[in-house]
Amino acid sequence: MGGVGIAGGGLGTLALALVGYFFFGIDPFVTQQVVSQFDGRGAQEQGKVGTPGDQAGQFVDIVSANVNDVWATKVKGYQAPKVVLYEQGTQTGCGLGQSAMGPFYCPNDASVYLDLSFWREMETKLGASGADFARAYVIAHEFGHHVQTLTGTSRKVQEAQQGARNQAEANKYSVALELQADCYAGVWAANASAVSGGRVAMDNGDLEEGMKTANAIGDDTLQKQSTGRVTPERFTHGTSAQRVEWLKRGYESGDAAQCDTFAE
Repeated sequence: MGGVGIAGGGLGTLALALVGYFFFGIDPFVTQQVVSQFDGRGAQEQGKVGTPGDQAGQFVDIVSANVNDVWATKVKGYQAPKVVLYEQGTQTGCGLGQSAMGPFYCPNDASVYLDLSFWREMETKLGASGADFARAYVIAHEFGHHVQTLTGTSRKVQEAQQGARNQAEANKYSVALELQADCYAGVWAANASAVSGGRVAMDNGDLEEGMKTANAIGDDTLQKQSTGRVTPERFTHGTSAQRVEWLKRGYESGDAAQCDTFAE
C-alpha cells in the first residue's frame, strides 16, 4: 500500500494490507512486511499488455489512453506507463502481484497492474459505486502515482519517510501522496473531454459516483467498519472527507498545480 513500498499506490481498497485490516484488524504495515517475504507460490500468469478484446478490458484501454493524453499536455516529456491486466497473480517489477492487492502502480517497471475482479469486490464489500466514472477514477488514481514518479514526488516522499521519527509521521507523507493521486484523478476527469474531442466526457452525475467511491474507501470509514473505532495515526490514504475533497478539487480546478496536498 502507499505510493512507495511494495508497489505504488492503489486506492487502498483491495490491497492485502486492507484485506487484513478490514476483516481482521491487522495493522497494514505488518501485512506489508509479510507480503514482502511471500515466496511467490500459487496461481500466476503472464500479465496481458495491449488492447484486450473483452468489454471490461476495452474500457480500461479507452480510459488509459485518455488519461495519457491528458497528462501529455501537462507534464513535459511525459512517458506513458504500461497497463497490465492479469488474473489471480503475475510477476511484476515490485514482486508478485496478486488479485487481492487490487489495482497498484509499480515504479520499478513503470506499470499499472489491474485485476478487473477488484471492481466487483469494491462494490459488493465496500459499497463503492459501479458507475463507469467510479471505475475510471480508480484507474486514473494509479496513473496519478505514475505522474508522481515522473515528477520526483514519490522519491521525495520516500526520503522523507525514511527520515521520519516514527510510523505515524511516515504515514502522514503517505496520506499526502494518496490524496494527491486522488486530486490528479480529478484533474484528468476535468480535461478528458477537451483532449478527446468530447468522446470521453464527464458530467456532474459522474462526479457524484466518483465521490461515492472515494467516500467508501477513506481510512476512517474502513477503520470504523473493521474495528469500530478510528485511529488517525494509522491513516495511510486519508479520511473519506479528504478523499472526496481532493478528488473534487482536482475536478473543479482541472489544474495539477492545485493538488499540493503536502502544503496542507
